[in-house]
Amino acid sequence: FPVLALTGPRQSGKTTLARAEVPDKPYVSLENPDERLFAESDPRRFLDRFPDGAVIDEVQRVPSLLSWLQGTVDERKRMGDFVLTGSAQFDLMAGLTQSLAGRSGRVELLPLAGAELRAAGDGASLLPASLDALLLRGGYPALYDRSLEPADWFGNYVSTYVERDVRQLLSVRNLGQFQRFLRLCAARSGQLLNLASLGADCGISAVTAREWLSVLEASYLVTRLAPHHRNFGKRLVKTPILYFLDVGLMAWLLGIRDLLAIETHAQRGALFETWVVSELIKQRFNAGRSAELCFWRDSTGLEVDVVSEQPGGLQAIEIKSGATMASDWLQGLMRWQRLVGEAGPAPWLVFGGEGHHARDGVEVRGWRAFASGTGPR
Repeated sequence: FPVLALTGPRQSGKTTLARAEVPDKPYVSLENPDERLFAESDPRRFLDRFPDGAVIDEVQRVPSLLSWLQGTVDERKRMGDFVLTGSAQFDLMAGLTQSLAGRSGRVELLPLAGAELRAAGDGASLLPASLDALLLRGGYPALYDRSLEPADWFGNYVSTYVERDVRQLLSVRNLGQFQRFLRLCAARSGQLLNLASLGADCGISAVTAREWLSVLEASYLVTRLAPHHRNFGKRLVKTPILYFLDVGLMAWLLGIRDLLAIETHAQRGALFETWVVSELIKQRFNAGRSAELCFWRDSTGLEVDVVSEQPGGLQAIEIKSGATMASDWLQGLMRWQRLVGEAGPAPWLVFGGEGHHARDGVEVRGWRAFASGTGPR
């Protein structure tokens, strides 16, 4: 493609990645007021400065530039000409769809995945030594690149996000109310989404709750897993499940500040489930695929945490936060396999303990093996 659009949440490493991959291209950030004014007032001359292309950071700050970029890349007919980065899907995706349709390839970059942490560092893995430490810290690169306490970094991250991004996208008069909304969303990660209840608990309407949630999604802070459509003759739950895309941010919003608190916290199971789902999404994004994840739950109580469409059929993934393997954890997956009644990829069980092995046709992966991307022996 003539244009590569690199999107993702703030501080996920988009600029670092872009500059490392194309170090020969000049770099310009539209967060810089002078550059932004130049791009807004004289877009043609702004682009003429880059005869060999460029990395343009935070391009959503000047959406009109994308229309001028279309003419530039059409004239040059050169692949990989410009690399664009942005943190807000709304403005950027609208511009890409309208002005650069067919001319831009999109890559989504979330915070670091477990396999990336394991491979990072000069011969020494950056993957935290314990599961609780990983749940507390999450995957934002700054927390591994510098000596920062998660509580200090996330406090500043949320403040900056609320003050800058939300005010650009929403007319939020009561920022304290929006922060409460964020915390209520964190408390519901891994649960069926009820917008009316969420809005009532925050003191806003369901319509406003939907609007605010869409902004969180556009900023890559949360996602929704849709229910799988196949009913196998059963009545299905049709409500999506809400998940945060970084477990460290979720833990901070829940008020968790240290390892002692996370060990006994009532939401530890939801934290672990959120981490596993976010890892699955990262693995797909890093492979250049869309998320393509859903869940399955019927009215009788049978449920599968994650269902993924694979070339060989449906793959089911069950998530358990306990560190000790229990035989009844496999029962749901076995019932699912009988219900589906078709050969397909072996189901997975991801749990909070160690090791990886096969058991009764199920691939059982401890958290470390799952994070490292290794399979059963």
